[in-house]
Amino acid sequence: MDDQNKNLILATALSFLVILVWFLLFPPPEPEPMPETSAVEQSDGAPTAGAPIADGSAPLSADAQVGTGAEPVADTPRIAIDTPRLSGSVSLLGGRIDELFLKDYRVSLDDNSDIVELLKPVGTPNAYYALYGWAPGAGATVEDVPGARTEWQIESGETLAVDSPVTLVWENGSGLTFRRTLAVDEDYMFTITQSVENASGAPVSLAPYGVIARHGTPPDAKNFFILHEGLVRMSDGTLEETKYKNLPDLEVDPNEGARAEVVQVAQDGWIGFTDHFWMTTLIPQPGSAFKSVAKYDERRDIFQTEAVLPTRTIADGSETSVTTQLFAGAKEWETIRGYQQAGVEGFIDSIDWGWFFFLTKPIFWLLHNINQLIGNMGWSIIALTFIIKALLFPLAYKSYVSMAKMKELQPQMEKLKESAGDDRQKMQQGMMELYKKEKVNPAAGCLPILLQIPIFFSLYKVIFVTIELRHAPWFGPFQDLSAPDPTTLMNLFGLLPIAAPEPGSILALIFIGILPLLLGISMWLQQKLNPAPADPTQQMIFAWMPWIFMFMLGGFASGLVVYWIANNTITFTQQYLIMRSQGYTPDVFGNIRAGFSRKKAAAEAKEKK
Repeated sequence: MDDQNKNLILATALSFLVILVWFLLFPPPEPEPMPETSAVEQSDGAPTAGAPIADGSAPLSADAQVGTGAEPVADTPRIAIDTPRLSGSVSLLGGRIDELFLKDYRVSLDDNSDIVELLKPVGTPNAYYALYGWAPGAGATVEDVPGARTEWQIESGETLAVDSPVTLVWENGSGLTFRRTLAVDEDYMFTITQSVENASGAPVSLAPYGVIARHGTPPDAKNFFILHEGLVRMSDGTLEETKYKNLPDLEVDPNEGARAEVVQVAQDGWIGFTDHFWMTTLIPQPGSAFKSVAKYDERRDIFQTEAVLPTRTIADGSETSVTTQLFAGAKEWETIRGYQQAGVEGFIDSIDWGWFFFLTKPIFWLLHNINQLIGNMGWSIIALTFIIKALLFPLAYKSYVSMAKMKELQPQMEKLKESAGDDRQKMQQGMMELYKKEKVNPAAGCLPILLQIPIFFSLYKVIFVTIELRHAPWFGPFQDLSAPDPTTLMNLFGLLPIAAPEPGSILALIFIGILPLLLGISMWLQQKLNPAPADPTQQMIFAWMPWIFMFMLGGFASGLVVYWIANNTITFTQQYLIMRSQGYTPDVFGNIRAGFSRKKAAAEAKEKK
C-alpha cells in the first residue's frame, strides 16, 4: 500500500471521527412536543363491538384502549405499590397501572433530587400508563366489558408488594364477573391475570388485551442518532425498532381507526416503548399467539402499543383466565438477562446494542464482569483497555515493528524526495523500490487504526446507552462517567465548587477539562513515535491533530475519554519498547535518534572487515 492509499485510509478514519464528534456536539434540534388535547376533545374510549377478524382476535378501535378521560388525579381511588425498587399506585378507575417511581434512580447526582418517575396518570403532562381489558366479540357489547372508566372494587389485598398481590373485581350486572389480579416481583416485572365468569345464560366471546399508552413525545427524548427511543418489539425472533418521530408516518389502518402497524405473532414476542434508560413492555406468555400493534392517534397525539390475544368463547356457567406480564423499569443488563433466561425470548435485545452488536454485547459483558470484581467503573474501563490491547497485540506488534523500520528509512526517504524534486511519480517509484529492498510493508501500520474504529464506536455506544454507566463514579470530581468532564480551567480543574460550562456551548469548547487535556498530550506523545508524512501539508495537519481533537472531544462522555487516554498511553508504551527492541532510542521531546540494533551493527562491522 503506497502513501496515497495509506493517507486515504487515515483520512477516512479521521472523517468518521469528525462526523461522530460533530453530531455529538451539535445534535439535530429536538422537535417541539405537540400540545396535549383537552379533556373535552378526549373520549373515555370504551371498547367497541366488532366481529372477530381472521385470527380470531376482536378488533379494537383507536379509542378503545386509551380511555383518556381526564379525571382528577387526587380524587381517584388508588391501591399503593410498594416494593424495594418501586413505588406508586394503581388507579381503580380503569384499573390502570399509571403511577410508578424507580426508587434506585434519581434525576440528577444531587442527593436531594427527585427519584425517576416512569408512569404518569391521565390529567398530568405527558401521561404514560398501562391498561388491560377485554374486547367484546359475539354475544357482548361495549357496555358488557370493563373499560377505561370502569370503577373497579378491591376484592383482596391492600398494597401491591412483592409476594402480596391484589385482586380487583367488577360485575357488569348482566351475569359477567371480571377479575384482575396484579402481582409484582422484586425488580420490575408485573404479572396480570385477567379472568371472566359467565353466568349470563348464553355464551360470550371476548378477546383479552393489554395496552401501553403515551401522551405526546417524551419531553426528555434525546433524538440522537446513536440512541434508539420509541417503539421496540420482538415478533417470533425478529426485532423491530421505530423512533417516536417515525410513528406518525405509519399508514392509516381502517381496522384500527388510526395510524397503525399490525404484526401477527405466532408464539413468542413482546412490544412496548423504550427510552434512554427506561422501558415499559407488554409480554404475553411464552408460546402464546397474539396481535402486536404499534399505533399513533394523530387526533390526540397518543402513541400506543397493544398486545391482543385470540378471542375466547366462554360458555354459560364457565370461567376463563389469561396471564400476561408487564415490564416497567430500568434497562439493567443483569435484570433483563434474568427475565430472558426465565423465558422472555430475546429480551436482552431491548437494550439498544446498535449495528455493531457483535462487538457491543461482548464489550459490555466484559466491562460488566470486570466491574463486578473491581467495583469501580472508571478503573474497569482502564482494565478493559488493557485486555483489548492485549488481544490486539499480535497485530500491533507487526505494525510497530514496521513503523520502527520506517523510521530507519526516514533519512533515505528524505534523499529520495530531494533527488526527485517535483516529480511525484519518480518519488513513488523510488519509495516502492526502497520498501521492497528493505522488506518494509507501509500498510502494516493501517490495520490497528482500522480495527480501533469499530472498537472505539462500540465502546462509545456502550458508555452512552447502558444504564450501568449512568451516574457511575470514578474518583474525585468524576462522579458520572456517562457525562462530559466536569472539570475546567474555570473551576481550577475541579478544585473550586463551580459548575463546568454547559456541554456543547462555546465556553465548554474553550475551557476544556483535565481529561481532554490528558487526551491531547497522550495523542501528541503517540504521534511522536510514528513516521512523519513526506508531504509538508500533511505534516502540519498531523501536528495539529492532537490539539484539535483535544478540544473537539471535550464534550464526549468521560468514560470514553478515559478509555482513549488509557489506549494512547498503552500504545505509546508498547511502541516505545518495541522500537527500543529494534535498535532505536526514541526521543519524544526532540528528534528521533535513529540507531541500529546490535545485530545489524555487528553485520555491518563484519562486512567492513
